[in-house]
Parts: sequence; C-alpha cells; structure tokens
Amino acid sequence: MKTAAIAALVLAFAAPALAFAQAPTRAELARVDRILHSTPLIDGHNDLAEEIHDNYGSDQSRVDLNADTRRLSFPLHTDIPRLRQGRVGAQFWSVYVPAELQGAESAQAVHVQIDTVRQIIRRYPRVFEFAQSADDIVRIHRAGRIASMFGMEGGEAINNNLAVLRDFRAEGVLYMTLCHSKTTSWVDSATDAPVHGGLSPFGEDVVREMNRVGIMVDVSHLTDEAIWDVLEVTTRPVIATHSACRHFTPGYERNLPDTLIRAIARKNGVIQVPFSHYFLSARSREVVQQAEKALKDKGLDEDTPEGKRFIRAELAKSGITASDVADHIDHIKNIVGVNHIGLGGDFDGVGLALPPDLSDVSMYPNLIAELLRRGYSKADIRKICYQNTLRVWRANE
Repeated sequence: MKTAAIAALVLAFAAPALAFAQAPTRAELARVDRILHSTPLIDGHNDLAEEIHDNYGSDQSRVDLNADTRRLSFPLHTDIPRLRQGRVGAQFWSVYVPAELQGAESAQAVHVQIDTVRQIIRRYPRVFEFAQSADDIVRIHRAGRIASMFGMEGGEAINNNLAVLRDFRAEGVLYMTLCHSKTTSWVDSATDAPVHGGLSPFGEDVVREMNRVGIMVDVSHLTDEAIWDVLEVTTRPVIATHSACRHFTPGYERNLPDTLIRAIARKNGVIQVPFSHYFLSARSREVVQQAEKALKDKGLDEDTPEGKRFIRAELAKSGITASDVADHIDHIKNIVGVNHIGLGGDFDGVGLALPPDLSDVSMYPNLIAELLRRGYSKADIRKICYQNTLRVWRANE
C-alpha cells in the first residue's frame, strides 16, 4: 500500500460532502473536546516522514506543516492545524523504508527517516517535542505540545545484526515492526511466501534483545505463525500498531484472527486499530479495487487533478465511515475487553483509501463521538486513546 501510485490518491481538492454514519452533534463534539483536552491521544502509526522523503526529497523547505498540506503538489493527510484540530497529543512517527531494500542500504534509509522526523521536531519546537519515556507523554501534553516518538517499520534494516538493533534503540526507536511486506531472512511476512514457519532462531534472538533493550515488538505485518512464535518468546507485552480484526475480512492475513487477539491480550498487549478501507471489510477492500478499475477504464491518470477527484468521488459512494472502524473496536472489546485497544490510523501510508469522516488527522473526534454514542465511558476513551499504549510502553522500558 505504500507506493507512489497509491500515495498520489491523497486529498487534493475540495471534497464532496462528508459521509457520516451519524454526524456528531455539537454537544457530542463538545464532550469529545473536554475528554481529549486532558487526554493525550496517542496514534501508533503515521507515515509522514516517508511521504516527505519520497515526494519532496526530505527537503523541509518544500513542506510547511503550519499550512494546509492538502494543497501541496503531493498532498498529505498531516499538518499542524489538522493535528491540533484532531487533538493529537502524541504520535509514533513511522520510520519506514521499502521492504525491497536490504542490508546496509535499508539501515541507512532508516537513519534518513529518523533525521527527517528530528528535523520536523527542530523546525517546530513550539508544537513537537521528542518523548524519550512514557512519563514524558503527560508532561509534553500538559505543555501544549505533541509528543513525538520513532516507530521503525521493517526489521530487515537491522541487517541481521543485534548491534544495529541496539544502535536504533540508542537513536530513540521505541518499537520495531519485525517485517513489512516481504519475508526476511528471519521472519515471515503475512503478504509474502513463508519460509521459516514463523520466526527463525535468529528471529527469536531479535525478540529477546528487543525485550532486553526496551523496544516494543510490533506484530503487524507478520504471519499468524510468526506472531505465535513471538508470543512464546517475548517476556514483555507486544503491540500491533496497525492491524484490525480478521472477523470482518476473512482471508485477509494482515488482520488478526480472534485467537491471536485473545493471545495478545493474555500477554497484556494492545491492538491499535487502523482506519483504512484495506482493513475494514471485504466490501471496503472491493470498493478500492473497483474504484481503481473504473479509473483505468476511463483512461484517467491517478496523478492528475481529474483522476484524484474521480477516485475520491468513487470511494465516497461506498458508505464506509468511522462506524466501520468502531465495529472493529467493538469486536475487540467484546472478546477481550477495552484494556487492549489503541489507535493506529496509518495516515500518509494508505493514500485516499480512508472513510470520508476519518480521512486525515483532524478527524479523530468523529471516531471518539461514535464510540461515546455506543456507550463507551470517559474512562474507556482514555484507555483507548493513551493509557493502554502507555501500559505496554512502560512494561517494555
């Protein structure tokens, strides 16, 4: 999903009227605002750094995050005004590199991504602050800034070397997704042919060393067998930074079956639910495929304004909304309780394939309003937004 073709489908022009399962009332949004004012909403996965690197050569002068980044030549889901509007209190910035990169080249690319995030923090010091520990989150939020952390997506970047893993921890990496879209020499990817039957012996050593040095293990993108192996080896709770429920997407290996949701919960872990069409239902995935086919049939280029408008209009017809995301949260709550749920929007990593009422970082309140409408308490919302993730982080420190 992290390809230039899909990334080109992000917001670029005025959108049609937003679709809501039920539009939040002023009273509902006021309640959400009161809760999030004292709750540092943590998102587990945002690919802004990759988009800036891929589309703007990591040149910060070409991307003003104080402005509306939907108006850029390669529009983004993320900017400071919309982060503020969405009440984001803490963000794990993904330092992702394509799975095709291997060895030292992959490690170098991660260092470049880390530098991109650090440049963002330095450029906007009144907005962002680097968080080095879980305890930093509340302090930074109370100071009115957005806590910023590194989440490394793709274990191939350690180059089969635990010393490199330790170096990344020293640079501030707080979680590592063990692989991305391709199977590595030590772990099987959910979207590639399995080789190891889960984790190799070296993969087990990687998990043990992550436990030792304080890097959270992210099981998103792994095969079921690899996740079972991780859960057998780890002595610390794990996270799934952008995985939803396979209950709604039979056969889609990127989502978690109920058995693994229960197993992660038994380890006191957390599942951070993503917002993209790709994860929500068999129907929502089909909607994206049909929109792409219709674009091709019309002979439109997805990089053009006309192509972007067409894709956006096609996806808006689907009726997929924040309610579909809330269904996944409900499902996890129903089988393991609210203590194992978090948020992992995957913004700037999935192009335009997002519900219209969750299409950028300004729209978290729409989801929170939907959860309140479904009977979630203020205490539940605080757990989902930050307390569950902080619990796992602290257990890994």
